[in-house]
Amino acid sequence: MEETSTENLEADLASARRAVGGGELRLHEFRSRIFRNKRFLRVWVPAGYDLAENSGKRYPVFYLNDGQNLFESATSFTGIEWRVGETAGRMIREGLIPPMIFVGIDNARLERIKEYLPYRSMNPMVLRPRGAQYPEFLVKEVMPFVARHYRVAKGLEHAALGGSSLGGLISLYVAIARPGVFGCVLLESPSLWVANRQVLRECRGVREWPDRVFMGVGTREVGREDKDLQTVENVRELERILRRSGLDERRLRVEIADGATHSEGAWAARFPDALRFFFGK
Repeated sequence: MEETSTENLEADLASARRAVGGGELRLHEFRSRIFRNKRFLRVWVPAGYDLAENSGKRYPVFYLNDGQNLFESATSFTGIEWRVGETAGRMIREGLIPPMIFVGIDNARLERIKEYLPYRSMNPMVLRPRGAQYPEFLVKEVMPFVARHYRVAKGLEHAALGGSSLGGLISLYVAIARPGVFGCVLLESPSLWVANRQVLRECRGVREWPDRVFMGVGTREVGREDKDLQTVENVRELERILRRSGLDERRLRVEIADGATHSEGAWAARFPDALRFFFGK
């Protein structure tokens, strides 16, 4: 019964354009040949996007994983959203960031873990991960679709990618696997511990990083002191790797939020800082 209700809600959303944060949220049913499934792309456009005077204007694009959790509490896994539309709309109105487009890429629900894991893992138990295909899914399917339907600015300096938890892990993996595609990468509470921290080992050999990286993590992510300390230390280890690769204060921002948990509310609270760091005027 719960699944049917969710499907009905998504069907209703698919037929609607909703005003969010002064802009407009548009839903596209999107079928992937690579993953052989379908999901929604949730595209937020700023106020004035459709005005005739802006018809020649092109916009930076911020792609974000776990699209269900970004714009509306009704579709969020926890009932709490990132408030992406409200935050972006306010910051655009205040002149803090330029008008831009946000693309929420829905996760594949039951297949979410497989798509966001690039490595075989015993915890969580995933022996046939599909995350190695996620960069191709983004670059060959999602980004061309958005470029066909929306006026997006060209160049990696106008393209950002981000996510939280496993969505943060796969964002980091994409940055490693497809350098030169995204100029900015947001890593919120990234699951660096997966597969015995394999992604950290791979990062040590990377020579080309995005122009800007924002990492955020709380000190109460897990709720167990030893695990909380290790979670923060994993982020600090990635910070050391990136610093050794040449990312200075202009290119790398790390926020360790005292008392913050592993939650949409915590990621929403840090999102304005990430937007200012990436696109601030």
